[in-house]
Amino acid sequence: MQASSLSAASSCAQSAPVRRWTTEAVLALYEMPLMDLIFRAQQVHRENFDANAIQRSALLSVKTGGCSEDCSYCSQSARYDTDLARERLMPIGEVVAAAQAAKDKGASRFCMGAAWRGPKDNDLDKVLEMVREVKALGMQTCVTLGMLKDGQAEKLKEAGLDYYNHNLDTDKEFYGQVIKSHTHDDRLDTLDQVRDAGINVCSGGIIGMGESRKNRAALIVQLANLPVPPESVPINNLVPIPGTPLADNPRLDPFEFVRTVAAARITMPGSWVRLSAGRQEMSDELQALCFLAGANSMFYGDHLLTTGNPEVDRDDALFARLGLKAV
Repeated sequence: MQASSLSAASSCAQSAPVRRWTTEAVLALYEMPLMDLIFRAQQVHRENFDANAIQRSALLSVKTGGCSEDCSYCSQSARYDTDLARERLMPIGEVVAAAQAAKDKGASRFCMGAAWRGPKDNDLDKVLEMVREVKALGMQTCVTLGMLKDGQAEKLKEAGLDYYNHNLDTDKEFYGQVIKSHTHDDRLDTLDQVRDAGINVCSGGIIGMGESRKNRAALIVQLANLPVPPESVPINNLVPIPGTPLADNPRLDPFEFVRTVAAARITMPGSWVRLSAGRQEMSDELQALCFLAGANSMFYGDHLLTTGNPEVDRDDALFARLGLKAV
């Protein structure tokens, strides 16, 4: 299946009637024997995508540190001492150069992240120019800027933005144990604005923050039951950052991560399910298992916003070993 037919398959799946999932139904998926769960997820995956095609996205922090929010996992919060230096918004020329370098290495989507509660209008104007310039390179564009105000999503759409990332992070019940400076509903409001403006939604979560399996299942349900499921669903495995409240969290069982990927694939069959933060700590074998469970997107490049990522050469070697192709 070629890239164009991949898009058509995804669009077809997204426009089909959406099943309303329950937490109990997703919990039942989690509790299946792992081989049965992966087999089911792979069947759903093959009905909607080329099973050997992986979408590559590059991620750049265009404004680092100094965020006013209290997200307990985040190195960029001004409330925690993480030794992360604050940086101003990058010059447009440097951003475009980074996008071109990512494209040259095989990335098809370029994501730009800024550590804000939400963008001020004058800062947004600079981001809009970044979007236009990166779009002119022939890449898909994505930004993550925090919570949006009325009218800002429309400006991003006019600039040519393809995707807006705003993760739900965790389910509504557990949310207050991780973030107190804004609410789960605040996040949903931004997703509504993005969708209403006609921008593709990129939204997923972080697992391994101390939540229960039921919390993980509920997060999947909240994403799958949006009026239109997110076109991209990043699944992040917590990277404990020294200085943050979650610095000493134990590592999640890798098979639980695979189960989460499979649950996302089954419940959101037309979405790109992305391996995101935490991939650097994964073995090649674990990543292959995630691809088998339905992951078909990944962050590509040596760094994410403030954490490491597998080196490009390692990823290229993994693609060759598995017979995967980039789209």
